[in-house]
Amino acid sequence: MKLAAITFSPQGVVVCEQLRKSFPGLDLYIHEALPLPANSQSFPKVMELVPEIFNQYDGLIFVAPTGLVIRSLAASVQSKLSDPAVVVIDAGGRTAVSLLSGHEGGANALAVQVANILDAEPMISTTTEAIKDLVVGIGCRRGKSVEEIYTALTAVLAVNNLSIERVRYLATAEVKADEAGLLAVAEKLNIPLRIISHERIRHCQQDFQHSSFVKQQVNLPAVAEPAALLAGWRTSLIVKKQARQGVTIAVAQENCLSLASAPAID
Repeated sequence: MKLAAITFSPQGVVVCEQLRKSFPGLDLYIHEALPLPANSQSFPKVMELVPEIFNQYDGLIFVAPTGLVIRSLAASVQSKLSDPAVVVIDAGGRTAVSLLSGHEGGANALAVQVANILDAEPMISTTTEAIKDLVVGIGCRRGKSVEEIYTALTAVLAVNNLSIERVRYLATAEVKADEAGLLAVAEKLNIPLRIISHERIRHCQQDFQHSSFVKQQVNLPAVAEPAALLAGWRTSLIVKKQARQGVTIAVAQENCLSLASAPAID
């Protein structure tokens, strides 16, 4: 994707610079009141900038207040089939909101990518995604193939009578962010892969099984269970870690208020 990031604050510049490390081709647009980083462009008014660049990019990442972003987009929005993906990040880098063109434009996937980079929380409100309530945590030995990981994942779900259609995220630890088989499984299933930082896993306050083997190998208390718990919202562990030929699977369920209280529909 051809991407641009736009910001108005010094804190936003820091976030944009962090994103550029993972998106080397990212174009930065910085408000003229701020010092201009190298290889960036300045702009005076966002209401003039956005209509000018709206159709030049596949995705726009704003580090700015959501209300201001919405006002700047209003005159340019045409169709979910043609508009660029728009993601909004708060200046503290805590949340990444999929604001526009979630499915068709790729904003949902971009929000997850951005959240993984910043160790932030992706906020996705698309109905088909919001009703999914499972997070599958995965740990594996280095070099496990896509077939081995896929077989372990689907077997654990089947044994526990859980549908793959309910899975919102796959999740793993930062140390596995470049694991080829794991990335391929996420792509094969078209399920976003959440990367959980080592710091968050080490400070996880929820109850999970610790592993001396994982501690020895990667200096973490565990991978699958804490990753599953931390990648979702109001989670509880419903399938404790199960090891299958070097792949460990755990499943957490999000206790969503809408799912718990919604009346049955005949």
